[in-house]
Amino acid sequence: MNEETEVFTGSDNVFADLGLPDAEEMLAKAELVRQIVTVIGRRRLTQNQAAEILGIDQPKISAMVRGKLAGYSLERLIHFLNLLGRDVRIVVKAKPRNRQHAGLRVVCS
Repeated sequence: MNEETEVFTGSDNVFADLGLPDAEEMLAKAELVRQIVTVIGRRRLTQNQAAEILGIDQPKISAMVRGKLAGYSLERLIHFLNLLGRDVRIVVKAKPRNRQHAGLRVVCS
């Protein structure tokens, strides 16, 4: 068999590469959830303990850890980070002239 493999160079956003709607928001949510999961891990919290802190039930923590983000707004994820003792800073600035559209991006420090 002599099959050729097509190689695609993606962007910084896998959701955009897949052609999904609201790709920037989806990437922002994924990054916020990654931070939530990181904090839970660093604090060595069980899913039950994390659920109690966040005011949700354990199956929702489990789903979040597995990347199920439906039903979570950016605002709610930010609130979860605050409940876990993390500051969240939102910065609004002019877009670069070389880009046609302004965007949304989560940067973690």
